[in-house]
Amino acid sequence: MTDVPRSHPRYESLRTRDAIVAGVQKGITSPHGLIAHGRGEAYDYLLGEKSHDFALAAIDAAAHMLIHARHPVVSVNGNVAALVPDELVELADTLDAPLEVNIFHSSKEREEAIRQFLEEHGAKRLLMPSRDAELDFIDSNRKFVHPQGIYRADVIFVPLEDGDRCQALRKMGKAVVTVDLNPMSRTSRTASITIVDNVVRSLPLLIARIRELRASAPEQPGAEFDNARNLAAAERAIRAESR
Repeated sequence: MTDVPRSHPRYESLRTRDAIVAGVQKGITSPHGLIAHGRGEAYDYLLGEKSHDFALAAIDAAAHMLIHARHPVVSVNGNVAALVPDELVELADTLDAPLEVNIFHSSKEREEAIRQFLEEHGAKRLLMPSRDAELDFIDSNRKFVHPQGIYRADVIFVPLEDGDRCQALRKMGKAVVTVDLNPMSRTSRTASITIVDNVVRSLPLLIARIRELRASAPEQPGAEFDNARNLAAAERAIRAESR
């Protein structure tokens, strides 16, 4: 990015793309992650590259859910590790929760690269997939989880998730908070709370909201947050912009 001035109208988007490319070069992100990122970026264009009210409402609901969780876990894949490593560590520290590496296109080498990368960014409690615990309702390698992490968790923060595992986690009775720029994806529709926003914008907002709530000791929110209604608002915003 040294040859792109900050005044460039696509500076932030190009910076984010560079982070994903660097992730591939470091062995953190799968090449398939480039496709996933590009797809999400297209939705972000239609959202005006800003955090809408429906995203802020989901962030507030997610913050309430996470601070009242008995055993929250932050799940990390290659794209998220490349894009927001410092924020992942900060979120885990704020929640006093472990980070757990779990990737779709799995390999021991890439899992280890993610582990080392997150430790370089200050991660203290970092769990890895284990053959000692398996999720139900899923056949891919993502079923292998740490017995003291995702397997035990009641609430899991899983940004940029794939639909299969999100469905499996929900069938197992776990609450799932995700970040997904596509409100029509299987993950968005299956998760307990979906933040329709770019993870590079939403994660700092989520951390800030959790800290605010920690200071005020709020009650657990009731059923006022409706994920389906929130997704419908996001979809309307996208369709209105695309006309």
